[in-house]
Amino acid sequence: MDRKIKLVKNRSDIGAGTRGADMGIDAIEIAAINEGSDYFNRYPFVDVDTHNESIYNMVKESFAKRIKHVYEQCQRVRQVTEEVINDGYFPLVLAGDHSSALGTISGVKAAHPEKRMGVVWIDAHADLHSPFTSPSGNIHGMPLGAAMYDDNLDCQVNNVSEGTQRFWNKIKNIGKDGPKVKGEDIVMFGVRDTEEPEEKQIAKYGIKNFMVHEVRYRGIETCVKECLDQLSACDIIYISFDVDSLDCDLISYGTGTPVAKGFDPDEIIAIISGILNSGKVECLEIVEVNPLLDKKGNKMAETAFQILEEVTKSI
Repeated sequence: MDRKIKLVKNRSDIGAGTRGADMGIDAIEIAAINEGSDYFNRYPFVDVDTHNESIYNMVKESFAKRIKHVYEQCQRVRQVTEEVINDGYFPLVLAGDHSSALGTISGVKAAHPEKRMGVVWIDAHADLHSPFTSPSGNIHGMPLGAAMYDDNLDCQVNNVSEGTQRFWNKIKNIGKDGPKVKGEDIVMFGVRDTEEPEEKQIAKYGIKNFMVHEVRYRGIETCVKECLDQLSACDIIYISFDVDSLDCDLISYGTGTPVAKGFDPDEIIAIISGILNSGKVECLEIVEVNPLLDKKGNKMAETAFQILEEVTKSI
């Protein structure tokens, strides 16, 4: 589609339970260098400041760890994403942990406040938790829940402090008060590791999840068409690609929460490219490459770069 691209590099991993995703962008760039590719010289970029030093702080918010700094990081990502769009560029976001997706979604919405946004969530996890339901307290499991503005209090298991609730409400209102996306405007691909509160949210909103086996049985083209039909009322689309949607046994365990029986790289390329070809996509984000966990050298980053380079052709 030949749109102007600007890379947004967000080297933050404070929303995750395992350190190392902050190095994912550099690992992808190294993969490009080793391939002899000039990819990262082709496009302008912006580096988002981080709060990674906050990992040394004692965690006080056990049900939403480092929430103050995650909030501030999401604000930064929101501001950069909004500015990139308003400057006439397509933001291609490379990020550490998945909590940043809330900032990105908020930035897209802030740049298009009157437009209805759809979300395509390519991930092994639904990330629909809130501090009230999260079993881990890691905010990279909450961005979609926050974007939907639904705390899922019917499934509450945690007694959340007033301080955490205050920052959680601020996070949900980044960029624009209220929900950024409706539940019926979310489509998932490859989600296969969920907890009961998330499953109830998926059922409550009728969120379509194209499982790996379904995509293979029915065909990628059919599933992508159904995805776009589901989002036909949406003016714009945001795509989030978490590398743990890939098959960790086939590719690598170089991500924070690997799950077996995922997609292969060609399937991911076909899914993302098919959605990009709709002409509605305003932002693509790639997250959760963690080279510290990669037992195959830099395999996950190499795979992520392979996917990145191919899908960029459809932007």
